[in-house]
Amino acid sequence: MALNVITPTSPAKQTRRHSPPLQSGDYLSRSEFERRYETMPEAKAELIEGVVYMASPVHFAHGRCHTFAIHWLSTFVDNTIGLEIADNVSTRLGNDSEVQPDICVLIDKRAGGQVHIGKKYLKGAPEFVVEIAASSASFDLRDKMQLYRRHGVREYLVLTVYEQETHWFTLDADHLFRPLLPDEKGIFHSVVFPGLRFEAGPFWRREWAKLHAVLQEGMASPEYAAFAAQLQEKLTD
Repeated sequence: MALNVITPTSPAKQTRRHSPPLQSGDYLSRSEFERRYETMPEAKAELIEGVVYMASPVHFAHGRCHTFAIHWLSTFVDNTIGLEIADNVSTRLGNDSEVQPDICVLIDKRAGGQVHIGKKYLKGAPEFVVEIAASSASFDLRDKMQLYRRHGVREYLVLTVYEQETHWFTLDADHLFRPLLPDEKGIFHSVVFPGLRFEAGPFWRREWAKLHAVLQEGMASPEYAAFAAQLQEKLTD
């Protein structure tokens, strides 16, 4: 007598539920943050010690200031072998933080830089970070500033769009950010990148010729020549 054999059917395939979008205040691991962020190309988000921060829409004042700042910095970097500049690149800091600095400048790893450049992300603290702060001013000068300090960003420049203020900090031997003050002519001199000079007045007035002239003076200085030669020597060792 033939037996009726009942063959179990395979369970219906379960469709994977979509991850919820990132929201300010979410508490996530860095891997989960990255997974969700990959599905949101239109957004800008950062993870600060496990907490998600969503950026506000970028207004014209911010974008104009950003463009002027990157023009100034690119002039310096493009003429200095051994430096790299990046705009809004995701940067991993430790196991629970991932930020997108408006602008960062880094020293080539072969020349003693502290950042590893991966396929998608930077890993480690850039030598120099610039944040253009409009609605984010208090965040950039508090939470984000402390994160950068703890992870070893060596210089940090915050340009506050509405107040038109320049806040430049340098990391001291005790790993504290100290204000970097302008000289008697109102010119800032970078400590990490000798020859990088900045005058706030022409920047805020968008007087490119004056800002460029100050930068060119710095790049014609003996300290810049020594810095550039030192970088080149390390790259050819």
